Amino acid sequence: MLYAPPERGVKGVLILKKKIIVISVLTILVISLLIIYVNHQPKSNYSPSLNSSVPGHPVVPDRPIVSLPSQPEEKVYEKPVIYLYPPEPTKVSVNLSFDGIIDCTYPAYNEGWEVTAYPDGTLINHADGKEYSYLYWEGQGSADYDLSKGFVVKGEDTAGFLQEKLILMGLTPREYNEFIVYWLPQMQNNAYNLISFQGKVYTDSARLTIVPEPDAILRVFMVFKPLDKPVEIEEQVLYPFARKGFMVMEWGGAKCDKKCHYF
Repeated sequence: MLYAPPERGVKGVLILKKKIIVISVLTILVISLLIIYVNHQPKSNYSPSLNSSVPGHPVVPDRPIVSLPSQPEEKVYEKPVIYLYPPEPTKVSVNLSFDGIIDCTYPAYNEGWEVTAYPDGTLINHADGKEYSYLYWEGQGSADYDLSKGFVVKGEDTAGFLQEKLILMGLTPREYNEFIVYWLPQMQNNAYNLISFQGKVYTDSARLTIVPEPDAILRVFMVFKPLDKPVEIEEQVLYPFARKGFMVMEWGGAKCDKKCHYF
């Protein structure tokens, strides 16, 4: 049995204690770094399957589970223009109350149109002093248009059909030609079009206040739905319109989406 001197034994114990302290500190530091690293890893987009072939080891699906955003409600796009025909030059104010969002006006609406209207339909806008042919606006609304009555027309026959019906309702050549030029490109290449001229449903959603009050007002609003094949539908009855005195004529239209029904 060997004998260790007292001084040497104390130094050994102190060195050992220092080593233990250093190792402990390093161990704590390493563990802390590992915890920080794990917590800062990006979360996986994958969700384990509930059906696993190996107990305790869920299967990871091939694709991440993604929550799709809800689809916005479809809207109906509208394109009306308003003609004013007083018997003599007249200052006219026109206000529109629309159940929807107005996207564009020409001339600028500015909470109403103030114009001087002439018998030939020429308008001088008071805001800018410039000449216009009509008042134009376009917007997005959610009116539930009804196509339970109307006409089913081949796309290639659309121009002749519109000309015939618009003349019947009382539009002048200038008015119905401008109507057809705007809508024909959207309709002529469809196999068929279901066409219906809306009345109260439209006028209740886009209300006009005109001062002075016109003697006669005609508001023609066509809604159409492209079809791949014809459907049976009750034919709509259209009536001629008498133009007299201070006459206001408006035409517009919309391509129908899910808001329309015809059965």
